[in-house]
Amino acid sequence: MATRAPRLTCARALRGGLALLTAATAYGLATVAAAQNYPTRPITLVVPFPPGGSTTIVARIVTDRMADAIGQQFVVDNRGGAGGTLGTRQVAKSAPDGYTILLGYTGTLAIGPSLFPNVGYDVRADFAPIGRIAAAPSAVVVHPSFPAHSVAQLIAYAKANPGKVNYGSAGIGTVGHVAGEYFAIATGIRLVHIPYKGTGPAITDLLGGHIPLSFSPIPAVHESAKSGLLRMLAVTSAKRSTLLPDTPTVAESGVPGFDAVLRYGLVAPAGTPRPIIERLNAALRAALDSAEVRNRLAIEGAEPLPSTPEEYAVDIDHEETQWSKVIKASGAKAE
Repeated sequence: MATRAPRLTCARALRGGLALLTAATAYGLATVAAAQNYPTRPITLVVPFPPGGSTTIVARIVTDRMADAIGQQFVVDNRGGAGGTLGTRQVAKSAPDGYTILLGYTGTLAIGPSLFPNVGYDVRADFAPIGRIAAAPSAVVVHPSFPAHSVAQLIAYAKANPGKVNYGSAGIGTVGHVAGEYFAIATGIRLVHIPYKGTGPAITDLLGGHIPLSFSPIPAVHESAKSGLLRMLAVTSAKRSTLLPDTPTVAESGVPGFDAVLRYGLVAPAGTPRPIIERLNAALRAALDSAEVRNRLAIEGAEPLPSTPEEYAVDIDHEETQWSKVIKASGAKAE
């Protein structure tokens, strides 16, 4: 009996190993089959901010055309909270089956992880990049009552009144928030950040004169600036916006090297099968090839940046590195 026990143990181990291999093979075949048939039902695109902001606008522009390319409807699901990190964390924990994806955004993928403690996701490990959508600068805008008609005058006024110039943003951790911190560091001034629950409320208070300054998405302030309700001083990109060719950049206005551009893209939970990622990337690129989509993005101040999943992964890594340095230098913290 003593000599037979090892043989029995080996036989059981072999049967167990074969069972695991069979199960893994079956799972793999099922995954491939599911990816080949994908999608068979509507796809949820989570926008981790309240409705009405630039993120929602961009999401709807691209998904309207992606639905035609992929043959299924996209349902835009706004899940705001904690500077966009709440909805982002929820997608990170979603099933990697291609039916719940995320509108990737500089604020949530590059800023949030450094600003918020225990953010609940790792941008490099928890997401599978699908592709970039577009890049867009913000605008430096002031209320007409504010005594500055240029970036140079804004800097001079803030230096003469340290800690007395408030600026509003869509919330802690958003690009508008950190762009203000970046601007203050780059110019040696002190600004006081006033966070709001979304771009809409911040612009409402700016229009009402309750705050004098904001670093806002161009779509949110463009019409008000044209009508004289707000004064646009500059755009935050290294190059002038194609939508606002007569508006100088911050860099041109005496702050060399200043560049604060937000990027939009699509990501899925890590582990999403590669064929699904490729199918979504192809649909996204087809949408961005559309003249209609490109024109609609241009109206929103965004320039299309189609990419491969790998190129978007490089962008995410670069942006997280850039903004984490700004946050550390500014001492900004989310409460």
